[in-house]
Amino acid sequence: MRHSSNRPGFLGKPCEGESPWRWGAAGPPSGDRSPGKGLGIVPGMGRAASARPGGRNGFLLFPCSLTLEVSVGKATTITAVNGTDVLLPCTFSTCMGFENLHFWWTFNNSEEFKNLIDGIVKNEKSEPKIRSNIDPSRIEMVGSVKEKKNNISILILNLEFSDKGKYTCRVKNPKEKNAEHEATISLIVVDKLVKVDNTVTIIILSVVGGLIGLLIVIMLIKKFVTFIIKKTQEKKKECLVNSSGNDNTENGMAGSKAEQKGTPKL
Repeated sequence: MRHSSNRPGFLGKPCEGESPWRWGAAGPPSGDRSPGKGLGIVPGMGRAASARPGGRNGFLLFPCSLTLEVSVGKATTITAVNGTDVLLPCTFSTCMGFENLHFWWTFNNSEEFKNLIDGIVKNEKSEPKIRSNIDPSRIEMVGSVKEKKNNISILILNLEFSDKGKYTCRVKNPKEKNAEHEATISLIVVDKLVKVDNTVTIIILSVVGGLIGLLIVIMLIKKFVTFIIKKTQEKKKECLVNSSGNDNTENGMAGSKAEQKGTPKL
């Protein structure tokens, strides 16, 4: 998708009819009226405020940044079958609102360039009004700006191979000092869509899934075997402790009986 702009104020350019720098009531520091000096201002940056010596506050307004944007979606290329209909999407956005917004679609390929459709949108409550259409039987306006959709998409009917090329949606907003923006989408017309063979992909995924499943089973078996061995060792230790305790008890009892026997009388 290609975007371009000749908007005033874009990338640091001043608005039409205004100086590169616009100062507030306090004005620039005395003794130096050159843009960007005295306050450490760098051209091309946004809007900032600066305190002047003596407690007077001066606000420096940087080049105006306008907000018009045009988009044809994430896909930069659309593939469609000959004889079918295809939707070419286009939406615009602006934070400053619009009045008598001008939009138009153009087509170009290696052989020709032509305007397809031209229209005006009066305001946010109005639908697009078509002023010219190169072929109403094959090009339809299907967009709507109501409910903040700002949609100026078109529908190409009964595609032909000659329709292959680049379609550019352009917008001009008088409310933004005639700021313009555009976006381009490529259309490819084919005889039929090629069916992609996913057999190899399915086989690879199946093998990978099987290996992962096998590793999980092996890990579970290993944990189970480790658990059994641990329990068996604990039982053996318990048996050894009990056996040692019994031996000590028997030895103690035998010693007690021996002590109880008196010394033989002579």
